[in-house]
Amino acid sequence: MSTRQSSGEPEPTIEGHADLVAPMVAGEKPWSDWRIGTEHEKFVYKRGDRRAPSYDEEGGIRDILMALTEFGWEPIEENGHVIAMKGDDGTVSLEPAGQLELSGAPLEILHETCAETGRQLAQVKEVGERFGVSFLGLGMWPDKTREDLPVMPKGRYEIMMNHMPKVGNLGLDMMLRTCTIQVNLDYSSEADMVKKFRVGLALQPLATALFANSPFTESKPNGKLSYRSHIWSDTDPHRTGMLPFVFEDGFGYERWAQYMLDVPMYFVFRDGQYIDAAGLSFRDFMDGKLSVLPGERPTPSDWWDHLSTAFPEVRLKSFLEMRGADGGPWSRICALPAFWVGLLYDQQALDAAWDLVKDWTMEEREKLRTDAPALGLNAPIPGGGTMRDLGQQALDIARAGLTARGRLNGAGDNETGYLETLDEIVKSGKVPAQRLLDAYEGEWGGDVGHVYKYSF
Repeated sequence: MSTRQSSGEPEPTIEGHADLVAPMVAGEKPWSDWRIGTEHEKFVYKRGDRRAPSYDEEGGIRDILMALTEFGWEPIEENGHVIAMKGDDGTVSLEPAGQLELSGAPLEILHETCAETGRQLAQVKEVGERFGVSFLGLGMWPDKTREDLPVMPKGRYEIMMNHMPKVGNLGLDMMLRTCTIQVNLDYSSEADMVKKFRVGLALQPLATALFANSPFTESKPNGKLSYRSHIWSDTDPHRTGMLPFVFEDGFGYERWAQYMLDVPMYFVFRDGQYIDAAGLSFRDFMDGKLSVLPGERPTPSDWWDHLSTAFPEVRLKSFLEMRGADGGPWSRICALPAFWVGLLYDQQALDAAWDLVKDWTMEEREKLRTDAPALGLNAPIPGGGTMRDLGQQALDIARAGLTARGRLNGAGDNETGYLETLDEIVKSGKVPAQRLLDAYEGEWGGDVGHVYKYSF
């Protein structure tokens, strides 16, 4: 989740709808300036007893963050607490229960973003050796209850945790017990954004299936392959889902802004503090009628904050975020941006991907979204066949798109190698969660603790 910093400079207020669409318009870039921003989260645990460390304890989350200064990272504070680190490779921030997230820098080619991921994992592993901690790449804590987990000292998290149980049953699980991989991608125009948004949204259940990696809850199988994805279905219906309006005629920046105006607020950030505005209306804020700040009108920073509080399967800010994948190991952290860059950053590939999904109805898209967390690649797809068939078609298109990009590393390799881990998943028909379940029922003898051998 976003890490807010106060600039200390006065801001103008938002005057009208032109200011609301301004972030999206500002995101337009020529093809030559398109970049790739990869985000990945990982669980932190003490090796001795596998508990999640608290923020303040010796060798805990604060100490882990501060140790990153040795690699050139600089601390970001909130109310005297270090809550993130910034550096050339982006930002390392804290999720609510101490999950570490790297929000990577915007990079030109996949070889760079994968190298960035490798650097950050190497750094935290080195720090982990000192403090007796390791890092686990899964979509959900396999054995922890909510009560087992600490809460980090970030003001927005306190507000969200108070609000979540009022609007859904699983929001606290989303905050405390899950990890994801995401990729942020650019667009050249409103029309380009719309097509990428529609393809990304329609194929997000496929990404959920390919990366499904959260089959355990509190040490037992939970009946899903991606329980992390399932959690979003009962978190907050006002800010999640498959967004039918994205596929309607006339969708664009203005329609997105209208949707975001109807998403209930969480907070307003003033003078370094988060003010609880959970459930209130940004439309009222626009009119100077927000009850917690009477007479005040929002600034562009308030709007940007608000844009970060919707959690659909694809999200628009000044770039598009692909949000459907579970956390996982290094190879899959590299594979997710390869998948989406291959599909969306070459025009022929984008057109071919749209041809795959353009005739699906909203009901069919919703069914895929419901089926993917439970059935993985066995989920049926519109027109016949299974998600596995769709996966092969999508990977063929992505490979062609990456080949056409022609972005090479020093050894002369293009970017298609990062798809190999997904090729193996589709070839076998077994998503990562199914392999974990096979091991649980076989060599692990029903002991989920063996999953920790997959730590970074």
